[in-house]
Amino acid sequence: MNRKWLVKRTNPEYIRYISKAASISPALAQILINKGLKTPNEINDFLNPHLSDLSDPFDLPGVKAAVERIKHSSNINERVLVHGDYDADGLTATGIMVHALRMLGLDVHYFIPNRITHGYGFSPASVKIAKELWATLIITVDCGITSFDAASYAKQEGIDVIITDHHEPVAREQLSVSSFQIKNQQLTTNNYLIPDAIAVINPKLSTRNSKLETLSGAGVAFKIAQALDSSLVTRLPAAEGHSSLLLDLAAIGTMADVVPLTGENRIIVKEGMKLIQNNQRQGIKALKSVAGLDNRELKAELLPFTIIPRINAAGRIADSSDVIRLLLSDIEGEAADLSSWLDRLNSERQKIEEEVYQEALAKLNIEGINSVIVLSGDRWHQGVVGIVASRLAEEFHRPAFILSVENGVAKGSARSIPSFDICKGLAECRDILLSFGGHKQAAGVRLRVENIPDFEKALQDIIKNSLTEDDFIPSLEIDADIALSEVNHSLIKELSMLEPLGYGNAEPFLGSRRLEVVNPRIVGNNHLKMRLKQGSQSIDSIGFDMGDPNPPAIIDAVFTPTVNEYNGNSYLQLNLKAFRPSR
Repeated sequence: MNRKWLVKRTNPEYIRYISKAASISPALAQILINKGLKTPNEINDFLNPHLSDLSDPFDLPGVKAAVERIKHSSNINERVLVHGDYDADGLTATGIMVHALRMLGLDVHYFIPNRITHGYGFSPASVKIAKELWATLIITVDCGITSFDAASYAKQEGIDVIITDHHEPVAREQLSVSSFQIKNQQLTTNNYLIPDAIAVINPKLSTRNSKLETLSGAGVAFKIAQALDSSLVTRLPAAEGHSSLLLDLAAIGTMADVVPLTGENRIIVKEGMKLIQNNQRQGIKALKSVAGLDNRELKAELLPFTIIPRINAAGRIADSSDVIRLLLSDIEGEAADLSSWLDRLNSERQKIEEEVYQEALAKLNIEGINSVIVLSGDRWHQGVVGIVASRLAEEFHRPAFILSVENGVAKGSARSIPSFDICKGLAECRDILLSFGGHKQAAGVRLRVENIPDFEKALQDIIKNSLTEDDFIPSLEIDADIALSEVNHSLIKELSMLEPLGYGNAEPFLGSRRLEVVNPRIVGNNHLKMRLKQGSQSIDSIGFDMGDPNPPAIIDAVFTPTVNEYNGNSYLQLNLKAFRPSR
């Protein structure tokens, strides 16, 4: 697929000022400015995140009321039900909340819905489970912000509810649509509708601290755990309380839900990765082992390809309740057995996913590609439709909806491209839908089968009015245009300070012009290896899956510099992301 090359530029004098004031290279200065960091102090805070910089959890509205209610629960020996979710963010959030409540001595049970049997979220059926357990307090994690009926039913039954979530709340204007009439709600000061509960904690509603605005479900649960450790003071760093033990779970949930790795999230992941690397938790240690990561350094950007898919596997094609046992287990044998089970489920998930992907691709080849991809199939497995949507959205750079049809209802997942807010788009055609919810880039949707053509047409019209043809061409954003002579071990050490890398803090791409290609050859499984020369400087490079035995003689290249270690030696190497003939 063709990509636009976009080089980010800043006034050279400003680059020199930031470079000198922050004692960093001009290349790193440009990268950090691109990330929106404009002053030496902002740059220092970003490059050196620390536990002591964690925000006061009480900056999240609702936390004070929640902590007071939980403390009361502890005093009266009340039974509590933690209601979680079946994805990695929801499961780690559940683990965090259960652990924190057990540290207070509470009688805690948890319930994880089954994707197929129960569907997503906190529902009236969940309240019935609480009744059967004789629980008189329900705490939701990573769900509940739109669970009006469930919260109302719980109140009728004398069960208090605390909702902790980070998904999009319902805006007041949605009441104007008949199919979205909502009863038993409260109205916030910024015109969001929230369920009638003891406390509703969601950074999307409001927060007195911008660092908390993009927390994951696990991140919200972590802040409540932090508050429970320090409920009688205004602030206590997590390192001084039990909540610091939960940073590994919070880091996994944060990476799983693809929230920006800035602000509080950056601290959570950076500190949590230390616990993960040091094998502080038996369950995570066992997962690393089945993923082939024993005795290897695990960076945060590898979590979505190693540990997270295995945690997600149970919720996709089985029941994920035992994942909580794994996350909280301190028994080596039990952790090993459960992680092996998840590894087998993940292999099965991969097989099912590939079958659905190939069927969807065949349909797409027949129906053709428009501004949006909407594909449906009979009984496509609900657990993999989101992954298939993600693959198609990335491959064709279009918003993609993959729907599974059963009993006249199409239910599925959507993934978007950066230029299109998928939740906002769904809100504009909500009169066609039975339900929807999610984020800007990912959502779930349910509608009647006969409405699929109208739904696709409505989406095409919405996209036509909000995007241009240029939005359907993916961009290759280049952080800095540098000379090859600037690539050295010192620069690579500087770039390592940007970790953890991920959404909102992407791996930096550097570019150089007019590089002479020396000795190109194919190695391994279709990888292009060659030496690139500019003036008197030359460096080895490798382009994975870029097999081309005859590249142009003079190229422009986009890369990330790395250190390659082989046979006890280390040398500089450029990891190529793209190249083109020099103009």
